[in-house]
Amino acid sequence: MRIPFQQMQAEFNRILLKLNFTPAKAEAIATIFAENSRDGVYTHGLNRFPVFVKFVKEGHVKPDAEPTAETGIGLVERWNGNYGPGMLNARFCMDRAIQLAQQHGIGCVAIKDTNHWMRGGTYGWQAAEAGCIGICFTNTIANLPPWGGIDPRLGNNPIIIAVPRKGGDVVLDMAVSQYSFGKLQQYRSSGEELPLPGGYDKAGNLSVNAAEIIETQRLLPVGFWKGSGLSLMLDLLVTILSGGNSTAKVSENKAESGVSQVFICIKPNDDTLTDNLIEQIITYTKSSSLIDAENPIRFPGEGTLKTRERNMKNGIPVDEVIWNKVLGL
Repeated sequence: MRIPFQQMQAEFNRILLKLNFTPAKAEAIATIFAENSRDGVYTHGLNRFPVFVKFVKEGHVKPDAEPTAETGIGLVERWNGNYGPGMLNARFCMDRAIQLAQQHGIGCVAIKDTNHWMRGGTYGWQAAEAGCIGICFTNTIANLPPWGGIDPRLGNNPIIIAVPRKGGDVVLDMAVSQYSFGKLQQYRSSGEELPLPGGYDKAGNLSVNAAEIIETQRLLPVGFWKGSGLSLMLDLLVTILSGGNSTAKVSENKAESGVSQVFICIKPNDDTLTDNLIEQIITYTKSSSLIDAENPIRFPGEGTLKTRERNMKNGIPVDEVIWNKVLGL
């Protein structure tokens, strides 16, 4: 089943208006959710929308909240999200980082007491479309055990790195687990096995069964101990720079709210040399012999651009159960 982008956006907007969001905020949030599904990130588009509605109704997300400035040192600013919609706070912070970068070459904006930003790549694309290199990351509730441990003590802290490119922006959007929690939920719903092990079962064995991994809460960090270390460092950075909650503090509540985030922008030299260097790197990467001729080498974000084009033309594929649930909200 496929749904036109405009129809999905309109349904989200209708529901958000009922939740007392202003028309401007409702339209902005609805657009972000619809664009996430349009780009193939269904776990943080349609599939996540009912959870967002639940968080609004429970008071974790405050529709009328706005970010407020706290302190600033040079080109580093600190803001308070006041528990407003995470995607709007994130968009605001990336906009502010872009402004700093355009004026000074670089800018860093940290925010505390915000909420889930949904697809982190949204803000990488935002920076790249403004002609800036973008780097952003967030902490989360503890859902990843540290290397050598069993109990979740680390956040599955996503990191996004975006580089503007004339032939299609290069945007890496990755969690620090082999599969994001949303992707595991998607595999659990479909009953499919993971292509590669993504965590551990109750016996402590690596598993390709998403339901078993979700049950144990023992997700596999990317690069094993390296992913564990990266998650810890990202939590340290967002907490120190924002003055906000660490993963430990966020995890004191059952609901993931009040997270900390950082947005960094760099204005690259806008010249032919920069363009040529980017193409040199991508061309060389793609020159590798293929394992499978049917699966060409892609740079980060290349698949997103193709999925976006296909879904705008043919409609966005949806989980009918979730779509019908949204229609009933």
